Amino acid sequence: MFRKKSKVDKQNKKRLLITHEYPKSTISEQYRMIRSNIDFSTVDKTIRTIVVTSAAPSAGKSTSAANIAITYAQADKKVLLIDGDLRKPTVHYTFETNNVIGLSSLITKQAEYNQAIKKTEIENLDIITSGPIPPNPSELLGSNNMEQIIKELLVNYDVIIIDTPPVLAVTDAAILSQITDGTILVTNVANNNRNHLIKTKDILVKANANILGIILNNVKNSDKDDYYYYNYYGEKNNE
Repeated sequence: MFRKKSKVDKQNKKRLLITHEYPKSTISEQYRMIRSNIDFSTVDKTIRTIVVTSAAPSAGKSTSAANIAITYAQADKKVLLIDGDLRKPTVHYTFETNNVIGLSSLITKQAEYNQAIKKTEIENLDIITSGPIPPNPSELLGSNNMEQIIKELLVNYDVIIIDTPPVLAVTDAAILSQITDGTILVTNVANNNRNHLIKTKDILVKANANILGIILNNVKNSDKDDYYYYNYYGEKNNE
C-alpha cells in the first residue's frame, strides 16, 4: 500500500540541502560566505550558538538553518542542528527521520541526550528534532532547563544552530535569542515587507539579541537564477 503524499510532504520535499548535494554551486558558495561572515562578526567572542529566524512564514529560514549547519560541518566543526520550532517543526522532514523524541522530550526530562540526538548522513552533523508538540512551547523554550541543555550540548559541539518560528508570530525566537550568541534573520525578497522587518528587528533588539545579519532569499540576478545573499548589518551599520 502506498501512502498518498500530503501537502506537507510536498512542501518539505522542496527543501534542498544544496550545500551537501551541490557543494560547488553558486548558492553553496553564498552559504559559505555566510559562515565566514558569522565567524568574523565579532572580535571578542566566538559565535557558537545561533538562532535562525524570520519575520514571517515562508521566508526560507529552515532551509537556511540546515544549509548553514552543513557548511560548518564541512569545515570540520562538530555541528548540531536543533529544531526549536515546537509549533510547526520541519527538521525531521528535511532529514527524513522520525520525530518521536526530540527537544520537547529533553526539556521536560522525558528523554536522555543519546535518545534525542540523531546522526545524519552528513559527516560532523547531528540533529535534534522538535519532539512531540507541547501545549506551551514558549514556556518550555524560556525555561531554565532549555538554557542548561544548550550549555551541556556545547561540551560536545563546536556550533549549535537553532531553527525557530517567525518573530512576528510568536515570542519563541526572541526568547532563544537571549540565551544564544547570535541571531540571523531570513527574508524572502519576493514577498518582503519592510515594516515587518523593522518591527522584527525592534523586537529582537528589545530582547537583547545579538543580530548578526540578514539573509536575502530569492534575490534575482540577470546572469543567475535564484541565490542567497548575506548582508551584514551590525550595530554600527544601523546608526
